[in-house]
Amino acid sequence: MEASSREALVEARQRLAERVSGAPGQALLNLSEELFAVARLLDQQPSLRRALTDPSVKPGDRAGLARRLLGDKLSEAALDVLETAARQRWSRPLDLVDGVQTLAVEAAFDGAVARGELDNVEDELFRFGRIVGGDPDLARILSDRSAPPEGKTELINRLVSQRVSPATALLLRNVLTSAHVGHAENAVERLSEAASRRRGEDVAHVITAVALTSAQERRLTEVLGRLYGRIIGLQVTVDPSVLGGLVVRVGDEVIDGSVAHRLEAADRRLAG
Repeated sequence: MEASSREALVEARQRLAERVSGAPGQALLNLSEELFAVARLLDQQPSLRRALTDPSVKPGDRAGLARRLLGDKLSEAALDVLETAARQRWSRPLDLVDGVQTLAVEAAFDGAVARGELDNVEDELFRFGRIVGGDPDLARILSDRSAPPEGKTELINRLVSQRVSPATALLLRNVLTSAHVGHAENAVERLSEAASRRRGEDVAHVITAVALTSAQERRLTEVLGRLYGRIIGLQVTVDPSVLGGLVVRVGDEVIDGSVAHRLEAADRRLAG
């Protein structure tokens, strides 16, 4: 997003924070579901999103249009957030779609916090991402932008029904059926990282040949925390192909201390 859209999102976030303060968890999950529905509508209706972001129209008139069109379809909380978003200046109409979806994700996390389930949500998202990453057919289906959303929704419901918290199911169902989902595993990973940031942590993705003990995880967390100067949470994947050692990724930075990596490096030196 360009600067004006980032500023618009900040204002809409502030209004969302005011609306969710003190609200019960289920009400916040309902709000998230409504905002996801608004994002889908805006994505499907280019004329509507252009009208709600038209810089030649007064902010109050754009907000009034949102209320006239959707006032009988949304709760007052969802409508208030949408009106606030419509009053802002967005760099391009599609940024409004992305912004409303971002607000929907954050409302789902707010609901998880209110229900005391945010830790579970982060873990469930991470584990679902590993399932998608380990099943090429599932990844292909969930990443297919041309696949009917109803079919994807049914598949996701079968996979997670009664197995995950309501916020996790809501996020997976809405994000993975978006027309702009991209690669499903990456989309779920971004959600998991967002949940971790909401808990005040950055994420280190760790690949190890054998499962780490609790003591080893604590030690690695301490070392990474000192290295990066902030709280680091671990998401650990066991992959015997690394042979030994660890591969650690924090953001775009990769620390590859695996035996497989060292063998490849030695092989390259010999070949050279």
